Amino acid sequence: MKIAVVTGATQGLGLALVESLAQRMNPEDIVYLTGRDSTRVQQAVETLPAGGARVRGEVFDVGVPDAAARFAGLLRERHGGVDIVFNNAVMRVGPDDDPRAIVDEYTQVNNFGTTRVLRAFAPLLRDDARLIVVASSLGTLHHLAPVLHSRFAELSSLDAVDEQVAAWRDAVRDGSARAGAWPGFVNIPSKIAQVAAVRALASARRAEDRRRGILQAAVCPGMINTPTSGLWWDVSTAPSPAQAAVPLADLALGPVDPAHYGELVRFGKVLPWSVGGAAR
Repeated sequence: MKIAVVTGATQGLGLALVESLAQRMNPEDIVYLTGRDSTRVQQAVETLPAGGARVRGEVFDVGVPDAAARFAGLLRERHGGVDIVFNNAVMRVGPDDDPRAIVDEYTQVNNFGTTRVLRAFAPLLRDDARLIVVASSLGTLHHLAPVLHSRFAELSSLDAVDEQVAAWRDAVRDGSARAGAWPGFVNIPSKIAQVAAVRALASARRAEDRRRGILQAAVCPGMINTPTSGLWWDVSTAPSPAQAAVPLADLALGPVDPAHYGELVRFGKVLPWSVGGAAR
């Protein structure tokens, strides 16, 4: 029996990922559809078609400091380990949001939530498991001013990533980020920090994970036709969440490409972390 977990799964890409995984997994398998609101979790479960793996709804808010550890402990008790984890939970922002007003909650979900999930679920990974963070092509150093590259370039621990995120968050909150080299679009440093977190954890686990057939990676699903994306860009011709979920499910269920380990992957290809950079 295989166990899969998808965070932020009550709508959009997360819900599509649950459906795609469930339809391609076996009836004895379980896919956990998680979100922070119990009513929305239950409603999302009820929208899914029958067939394939069982879908089980659970309340799990990655923005709550101890939630990832508690949920991982629950799954350890129930199943002994996990096979697929998609960290997809995200706080979305619109063009009219003031970064100073939202950056605390934003980083709690998108960044500290990511590192909490990585810390909590990495020890539960079974052989041939997948631990995948849904990020963005914005999550490379190409999108950051060179003077800031050293902040995220080669961080060796999740604690170090959290320290850099906290420093950036504080600069946004007090307004000094706008006076410096930080981009005004908070998604850019946030996505870079997510990829840096994957790279940091992978650097510590690379040899053992490769021996056991485990893949840890960040993934870019590309532009998706959702209402939130539509606030920023013209997404009228972009893929639907269901279409965007297909290559992500392929990454989770297909054979491991060693070149993907610890990297940001888009449509099966590694996106270089830095200018002139190559996959490790």
